[in-house]
Amino acid sequence: MKKVLLGVTGGIAAYKSAELARYFVRGGAEVQVVMTPDALQFISPLTFQTLTGRPVYIELYSEASEKIRHIELLKDIDVFVVAPATANSIGKMAGGIADNLLTTLYLAAECPVVVIPSMNINMFEHQAVTGNLEKLCSYGCHVMDPDSGELACGVYGRGRMPEPQDIYNYTRAVLTAKDFKGLKALVTAGPTREHLDPVRFLSNPSTGLMGYSLARALKERGAEVTLISGPTHLQTPSGIDNVAVTTGEDMYNAVFEHYKDCDLIIKAAAVSDFRPLQVAADKVKKNDLLSTLELAKNRDILLELGKEKGKRIFVGFAAETNDAVQNAHDKMLKKNLDLIVVNNLKEPGAGFAVQTNRVSIIDRSGEVENLPMMEKEHLAHRILDRTSKFFPVS
Repeated sequence: MKKVLLGVTGGIAAYKSAELARYFVRGGAEVQVVMTPDALQFISPLTFQTLTGRPVYIELYSEASEKIRHIELLKDIDVFVVAPATANSIGKMAGGIADNLLTTLYLAAECPVVVIPSMNINMFEHQAVTGNLEKLCSYGCHVMDPDSGELACGVYGRGRMPEPQDIYNYTRAVLTAKDFKGLKALVTAGPTREHLDPVRFLSNPSTGLMGYSLARALKERGAEVTLISGPTHLQTPSGIDNVAVTTGEDMYNAVFEHYKDCDLIIKAAAVSDFRPLQVAADKVKKNDLLSTLELAKNRDILLELGKEKGKRIFVGFAAETNDAVQNAHDKMLKKNLDLIVVNNLKEPGAGFAVQTNRVSIIDRSGEVENLPMMEKEHLAHRILDRTSKFFPVS
């Protein structure tokens, strides 16, 4: 998204809209904020002006301007997000009432409109509100379901404005082309843990961010996604089936349980190569551990999958420190992959436990696409752009 019009109405959740504006700006969007007069009771326009670097508009009319404000503000806008959307503003929008700048902009908008309801549970469940939301959906608006939780009035229930990052992801999904629609995808993510005893394990620094970003991007682009994840603190993206695993053997079993109906498999997990031959039931003293530790190889999931590839598209990952491209290409051919994504761990901003990555994408012919450093959420879409060429639109 390039230009976002963010409408803020008069609800207590308006404070979350400031963080939402920050997410849009961080994502590279130009954000224009408009507020209803009632929204001024909850948050200052100066907050949004500081975050977006643009003036905030509240009034429909201005003697100082010769331009028609509600037409000028909609010029080249990619999406109009109303967050929070109160029951009052929802009713006006559904009824075609244009008595302030925000509601007038809604009636004049030709871009996608995203509505984020936020109110008390009794108001949200009232037939008038549910009916108005149904009307907005029938008009083509994208209405995001509110969260359940403790509301400002002290009651627990539905009506809570979702977290800004969730709204940002929802909006991005609305604008994303559905070029993977109808496809089933399997993504693996995160590390595995191979326990030595109840308090020690072998693992690696993977956080799962790359795999989770790929799963979210696939969902945004229309795919049905199963995510098989090792231990991580990350929240499962909405609408994705998450299969939680711990060990490399768990990962192997889960992959082979779910892969058969898939069109696309992306193996972004960092699976431990070795596991302890024996797992102690009690904590082992460190001196004893050194004398008794024996390792066995974990089964190679990609290698085994490659033997049953069929018409599926396989994408793998490689983390290298020397001869990255050659080693990754050799791995791709050995494991029967269609694409491999490789990064050099010695390069700054690349690899594990960072928000960014700098990778090369290699195909079976040896063609290499070198990408600049970028955030993993953006990188996920670049990887899918390349992968989409295997699934031509019919």
